[in-house]
Amino acid sequence: MRAAGIAEAHPWRLRELIQGRRRYLRLSQEAVAARLEISARAYGNWERGVVKEWTDQKLYSLAEALEMTQFQTVRLFRLAVDRVPQPQLRSPVRGMSTGTSVSALLEDYRVLIEAQSLPAFLIDHGWNVRMSNGAFRMLFEGVSRRPASMPATNFLRFGLFHPDAAKVLEGDTAWKLSILAQLAVSLECYDSDPALQVMRREVYLDPRLRDMYLNDVPAWICGPGSDLIHQEDLRLIRHPDPELGLRGCRFVEETPRALQALGFKRITLVLQEVDAPSEAERSGCRPFCHAA
Repeated sequence: MRAAGIAEAHPWRLRELIQGRRRYLRLSQEAVAARLEISARAYGNWERGVVKEWTDQKLYSLAEALEMTQFQTVRLFRLAVDRVPQPQLRSPVRGMSTGTSVSALLEDYRVLIEAQSLPAFLIDHGWNVRMSNGAFRMLFEGVSRRPASMPATNFLRFGLFHPDAAKVLEGDTAWKLSILAQLAVSLECYDSDPALQVMRREVYLDPRLRDMYLNDVPAWICGPGSDLIHQEDLRLIRHPDPELGLRGCRFVEETPRALQALGFKRITLVLQEVDAPSEAERSGCRPFCHAA
């Protein structure tokens, strides 16, 4: 059966992911078993791959017990059942059956986020920006015009390829690594998307980005596993308003059901005060343990 293909062909990869994540969290097998409400012996079998059938419920429960990010959860499904997690089946949303209703919803939502003081934007699965508010546009008002990689066009392309990205996204290496991790997440879920494939090819053409994508991003799988939305560390961002200056930045997703039904995510950039960073933090340097 294809559903077990990767797990059968490479059981060590699945075992490495599960064991590596548990050890990163410094949890015993007994502790994880308690979170799963199963016996330690049963969990030991899960970790060794001795499972009669990997159901979605088992995999989601395991991902929750091991505090996995979206990236790690997608990889878990890939290794266990050779597919990405399936979206939850939702009943139709009332009032969403016509184009007029969709347009009215989006217009109402545009008014809503425009009134928000924090930078906010709406994206599709490929991080194409479908809507942004004034605070978001103000944050990036100083960047030069590059039609294919503007922040209000596609945020991933901006962070990876725009020459002015480092002027706003302080700590260029840390930001690029987070964005590359998000690109990997998106490709895991939408591997046939031509725009994402083009972005990956462009990454491969840049020696620095290619090295980070092939070496540093996989090293995060068993560790923080950070992508842009589920990052564990604050990123740094430099606001063009000198009174705000350097800020800590965390991406927070808060998407109402009606927008989820349209395939959108609403992201807010939560900005907060930070202490003056060290030179290493400013450059985005941090130690990496490259995957073997």
